[in-house]
Formats: sequence, C-alpha cells, structure tokens
Amino acid sequence: MFAGQTLAYAAMGAGLEVTWIPSYGPEMRGGTANCTVAISSRPIGSPVVRLPRVGVVFNTPSYEKYEPIIEMFGILARNASLVKLHSERKDITELAIPAQEIAEAVGDAKLANVVMLGAVLSARPVIPLEAVRQALQDHIPVHRRSMLDMNYEALNRGTMFQPTEVGR
Repeated sequence: MFAGQTLAYAAMGAGLEVTWIPSYGPEMRGGTANCTVAISSRPIGSPVVRLPRVGVVFNTPSYEKYEPIIEMFGILARNASLVKLHSERKDITELAIPAQEIAEAVGDAKLANVVMLGAVLSARPVIPLEAVRQALQDHIPVHRRSMLDMNYEALNRGTMFQPTEVGR
C-alpha cells in the first residue's frame, strides 16, 4: 500500500492525473491486500483496471491472483525473496527482485516495497525518480522521518535490476 500511495503522490507532484484505490477488506486478516494506481496525462474516466499494465506482487497468493491478468506486453514484478514461482507466459516481462534481502541490506526489511517501486520505475519510467524522492520527502509520516535516507537508498538499489524477458 505504501508503494502505491507513494507512486500516486509522485505522479500528482509531476502534474499527472492519478487515482489510487486501496483494497483492504477481509485481506487484512492474512490474505492479499492490494491497491490500484492509474496514472495518465489526461483525465481518468474510470479508476477500475481489469488488465493492469504493471503488477507488483510481494507474496505467492498475490502472484497467483495477478499473474494471469497482467496485460499483454506488461510487466510483472515479484519479490523473489518470497515468491519462488515464475511466469510461463511468453507475452510479459518479469522482474524477479530479491527485495527482502536488498531492504535488509539497506537497514530495514520493511523497505522492500520501495525497492520494488524503484525496480518497476526503472523498467517502466512513467514518472521520474526525482518525483518519487520528492513524494517521500513530502509525505513520509513524521514518525518515519528518520528513515528517509534509507528509503532513498532502497529506491536507488531497486533501479539496478534489469527485466528478465519472458518470451520476447
């Protein structure tokens, strides 16, 4: 949720149209929570996304749910630290990011989401990383301000990964 919200703030800061829709529901009790972020240079007619162009998954249940619906020629980024599955699809690009290990090396395993955000924006640069840095600066909660530099480092380390072409 934090990565999606940060992406939404960054896109707004870059002057783009944005929707961010979190889905908590019964997922808060141990299932898969998710959010949808739509970014456009034009007004967004509907925030509903049936076939996402990019999917970022942090656990196996999420992978199993979202891998089949990624749009053709889209990107599926998975936290390879926790998700050992890989796609058999030939029409998407998969990013296998050991986000947990990278985040722990930065100083906090909870930064895996920012590592993944950096990787996705490196593969599909819909907004500049500077906009993400600014969004972190402007919107990180007061009780997490001491982690701002670690967030920047996690974002930068995520950009070091190149996509694994899955069929192209």
